[in-house]
Amino acid sequence: MIHTILGSGGAIGTPLARALTGYTKQIRLVARNPQKVNPTDELMSADLTDPAAIDGAIEGSTVVYVVIGFKYSAKAWAHTWPPFMESVLASCRKHNARLVFFDNVYLYAKEAIPHMTEQSVINPPSRKGKIRALLVSMIQKANEQGQQILIARAPDFYGPGKVSSTLTETVVKNLRKGKKAMWFGNPDAVHQFIYTPDAARAVALLGNTPEAFGQVWHLPTHPAPLTIRQWTTLFAGAFQTPDRLTVLPPFTLRVLGLFIPIMAELSEMSYQNEQDYRFDCTKFIKAFPEFVITTPQEGVKSMVD
Repeated sequence: MIHTILGSGGAIGTPLARALTGYTKQIRLVARNPQKVNPTDELMSADLTDPAAIDGAIEGSTVVYVVIGFKYSAKAWAHTWPPFMESVLASCRKHNARLVFFDNVYLYAKEAIPHMTEQSVINPPSRKGKIRALLVSMIQKANEQGQQILIARAPDFYGPGKVSSTLTETVVKNLRKGKKAMWFGNPDAVHQFIYTPDAARAVALLGNTPEAFGQVWHLPTHPAPLTIRQWTTLFAGAFQTPDRLTVLPPFTLRVLGLFIPIMAELSEMSYQNEQDYRFDCTKFIKAFPEFVITTPQEGVKSMVD
């Protein structure tokens, strides 16, 4: 009953390792430099762009969780994600391992963002979104051919630990330093975020629910319709710093991208911040009504603490 996490050191991998202890004591953490989360974790150092390393990591696994995050670049994604997924699917098939793929919402059509469900139209307007759509099509084909795979999809997230997100980088870190929070887009549009420990607990639950495979699942996200301005107020209150927010038009990302490459990469995703961004997880809640979702107030306090 080995449960293997590919990309174990990130925002989801670390809390996932903790959550999996409720189901198994055989947890294999795979990364370039994996670190133990639980005393009994098995560590495996691997270059996950190498098919042989991927196969070695998956060998003997019952369930494999893909939570790796490659460099945030459309060019890098195009080069790394498709061959990585091809190798993972092949190895899971070879070793008869079930697969849990942690996904984002980039593949959805622009007009789906104000109310995203598992049935939302797939028509990504961005380069990175097109790559995610390709990965999902590969997974769907493998499912049709008899493999056991589920997609666990999450919106933007926040939480403790190594969480790299727009909210963290532009709002939380600035407020922590006593500076003005910053946002690119409409600060009065609703924007729902998932709390990373909630996402991890839900991924572990799905990975240990046999009937969940062969499906797409929106992970449990608190339904509070908070705007970015309201998120900023929550964090400012928790940090006990002035509640100040600077709003910049999305085109400034392209300008900043001339000097800071990551800003250029964020530019093509700015359509998500110009409108309401609501993530419907009704399907998950109906299937797992006992699951308790962390409120924004609780999550912000925990993150700041």
